Amino acid sequence: MLKLFRTLLFIYVITALSACKQKAVSIPVIDFFKTPEKVSYRISPDGKYISYLKPYKDKQNLFIQSLAGGKEQMATAFTDYSIRGDYFWTYNNEIVFFQDIITVDEIRMFALDVSTLKAQIIISPKKVRISVIGRDKHEPDVVTIRMNKRDSANFDIYKLNIKTKQLNPYLVNPGNITQWFPDADGKIRLVRASDGVDETILYRPNDNAPFKSIIANNFKTSVKPIAFTGDGNCFLALSNVNRDKSALVEINAKDGKERKVIFASNNADIQDYQYSKSKHKIELVTWDAAKPQKHFLDPEIKHIYDKLSTELKGNEINIADRDSAENKFIITTYTDRNPGSYYLYEKNTEKLTKLGDINPDLKPAELCVMQPISFKAGDGMTINGYLTLPLGSKTTNLPLVVMPHDGPFSHTGWGYNPEVQFLANRGYAVFQVNYRGSTGFGKAFYSAGFKEVGGKIQQDITDGVNWLIQNKIANPKKIAIFGGGFGGFSALYGVSFHPGLYNCAIVQHGLINFFTYIKDAPPFMKPLVQMTYERVGNPETDASQLRAISPVFNIRKIRAPLLIFQGARDDRANISELNQFVRELQKQNGNDKVKYFLKARERTFFRSQANRMEMYAEIEKFLDENMRMKP
Repeated sequence: MLKLFRTLLFIYVITALSACKQKAVSIPVIDFFKTPEKVSYRISPDGKYISYLKPYKDKQNLFIQSLAGGKEQMATAFTDYSIRGDYFWTYNNEIVFFQDIITVDEIRMFALDVSTLKAQIIISPKKVRISVIGRDKHEPDVVTIRMNKRDSANFDIYKLNIKTKQLNPYLVNPGNITQWFPDADGKIRLVRASDGVDETILYRPNDNAPFKSIIANNFKTSVKPIAFTGDGNCFLALSNVNRDKSALVEINAKDGKERKVIFASNNADIQDYQYSKSKHKIELVTWDAAKPQKHFLDPEIKHIYDKLSTELKGNEINIADRDSAENKFIITTYTDRNPGSYYLYEKNTEKLTKLGDINPDLKPAELCVMQPISFKAGDGMTINGYLTLPLGSKTTNLPLVVMPHDGPFSHTGWGYNPEVQFLANRGYAVFQVNYRGSTGFGKAFYSAGFKEVGGKIQQDITDGVNWLIQNKIANPKKIAIFGGGFGGFSALYGVSFHPGLYNCAIVQHGLINFFTYIKDAPPFMKPLVQMTYERVGNPETDASQLRAISPVFNIRKIRAPLLIFQGARDDRANISELNQFVRELQKQNGNDKVKYFLKARERTFFRSQANRMEMYAEIEKFLDENMRMKP
C-alpha cells in the first residue's frame, strides 16, 4: 500500500510540474537580483499619504506620495547606505527610519518631517542594536525602543521623544528579559523572561505595579502573547501548551490560565495573524500546509479578502498596512512565480488601485512552478519540501540543486524565491526540504531535530535526494548543494560525509565551527546560548559530537569544488577562522577548486546590487563548470 502511495505521489508531482512545456527563455541575472523597484509600502495614520522605498543610485531611499494629488516626492537621497525596511509612520504623521552604517557599526535613527521633507538624526549609537517596539497614539511624539546601550548583553526599553530627542529609561532589564509585549497604547504589561531553557511570562496591570510570573514553560513549549482583548485582563496568544500544534488561545493574565481555544489546525502550527487595533480583535490566522492557509475570525475582513481574491485571482493576498480609521489598506500579492505587487484598497468605496510591482521585468509565464512534495525518511518520519523543475518537456534525469534552509529551527515555505527561480531558469531542478526540527509542523517534529544537526537532520536531506534519484527526477551524476548559515553547514557536511553524492557545494555565510559559533555569539544573544546547548549541543558535554561534524575539523574530507561568499561585517562570523579554513582548503585542493569572495562592507546578506550581481554570476559560472561538463 505504501509503495502504491509513493508511486501515485510521484506521478502526481511529475504531471503537475510538467504542465508547462514551453521552452525557457534565459533571463538576465540582474532581473532576479536587482534592487527592488518599489517595496515596503506604508500608509500614514491619517490616510493621506503613502510611502515606499525606491532605488536612488543603487541605494534604497524614501519616497512619499499624496493620495489626493498623486505626486511623488523623493524624501531622502542617501548614496552611502540604504534605508532599512523597518521604517514607520508616527501618529503625528512623521516618519522614523534607520540606516545601518556598516563600516563603523553605527545605527542611525532619523525622523522625517513630511511637511518639509527635512530629516534629522534622533539618535546614532555605535556598536549598539536598536529597534522600535511600540507607539502610543496618546503621545504621538514618543516611541518605545529596545536598545542595548547600557549593557551590550541586555536590551533595555526606553521612551524616545522624536521632537526633543529626550531619551528616558522605561524598563531596565534585570538580565533575563528577552521579549516585551506592548498593549494597544504602547504600555508594556507582558514580558518574557528566559534562561535559555526555562521561560516565564510575567504580567503587570499597569506601569506602577511589579511584574508577576503567570506562566512557566521550558523551551520546548511556547506561549507567544499577541494582544490584550480589551475585555478585562485577558490576552490572546499562540500557544502549544498541552498540545502538539500551536493554536490561537485566550489567556487570563491574572493567573495565566487558558480560557478557551479560538482556533487550531490539526495539520500545522498557527504561525501568524492579523490584528485590528480599533476592534481589539484578531481578524484572521495563517499557517503553512504545503501552501499558505487562512482562517477568518472577522466577517468584515473576510469580505475584503473575498473581494480581493476575485479581483486578484490566483494570487496570495495579505494586508500589509492600514490607516488608523482602518478604511485604507496597503495590499500585497505574490505567487511562486511572481515576487508580487502592491495595491491600495479603500473599504468605503471598495476601490482597488495598483501602486507598483516589486520587479516588473519578470514575466510569471517564463518562471517555474514550486510544487509541494513529501517523502518518508529512513526511519519512517514524513518530511515535507518543495520541488521546482525547469520549464520544458523534460521531467526526468535533471541536474539538481539541493537548498537546505538556514536555522536549523526555522522553516521554508511556498512562494516566490529569486534563487530558486534563477536556478530553475538555468535548467536545474531545485529541491528545498523542511527537515525535522523545522518549525511550523508541531512540537514533536520540532523536538525531533534537537541535537541532530549532524545526524538525522542531515539524513533527512540525504533521504530526500535519494528519493528524487529513485524516482528518476534527479541525475545522480549532477547534484549540487547550496545553502546559507546552517544551510551552508549542511552543504559542507554533504560534501564531507557524502562525497559521492554531490558534485560541488555553494556556501553563503556558512557555519563552519560549532564551538566558535556558540562561544562568539554577540553579547545580546547570550540568553539564547543555553537553549543552543539543549537544541544543538553543549561544547563541554557534547564536544566529541560537535567536533566530529564541524567542517573546520573535517577539511581532509572536503574534496569537492567549493564556492564561498561572506560579508566581513557579519555579526555571527569569525572571519579570521574562515580565512584560515579557506586557506587550508585551497592548499589541499587548489585555488581553482576553492573560490572565496569576502566583501568588506557587507553583513550577513549582500545589500549592494553590484555585489549580488557578482555573486550570482559566479554561482552560474561555478555550476556550469561543475555540473554541465560532467557526463
